[in-house]
Amino acid sequence: MPYTPPLWPVSVKGVAFDARDRVLLLRNERDEWELPGGRLEIGTGDAAQPPDTDPEAALEREIREETGWEVVTGPLIDGGVWIHEPIPGRRVLIVTYGCTVLTPQRRPAVSHEHREAGLFTAQEVPHLTMPDGYRRSVAAWYAVRLPGGSRLRAGPGSTGQYG
Repeated sequence: MPYTPPLWPVSVKGVAFDARDRVLLLRNERDEWELPGGRLEIGTGDAAQPPDTDPEAALEREIREETGWEVVTGPLIDGGVWIHEPIPGRRVLIVTYGCTVLTPQRRPAVSHEHREAGLFTAQEVPHLTMPDGYRRSVAAWYAVRLPGGSRLRAGPGSTGQYG
């Protein structure tokens, strides 16, 4: 019998900030907050669903579809590649990028894939129900984008959730 290696889905995720340096997170069906993004498509073979050949372009499309935000995918986040097990026995390879938001003033939409969208400060993220890999990615992108402690600035009315 020939060896068949295990195949895990690959999900590309993006850390994106609004104009007030709040990170965009989406609440999923497990009642956890997660980064916007989605699974890389392998295609259907009949051209009805073409395969994703560029993970950066796939992430930009996914964020636009899920939130209405236009982004440019930036670099891979240090420590942002990890294995997530959302339910026992199901593993997903998560690949996380930093993003530049082209529409930072736009209120994020909520697609049918999520229950709620929220914008959170650096101080709020550690207290949210979310996988540690997402939390680490958010902290790493805050450190890159807002070095020198300015990422710890919180303004009035900093929390916003859209349902």
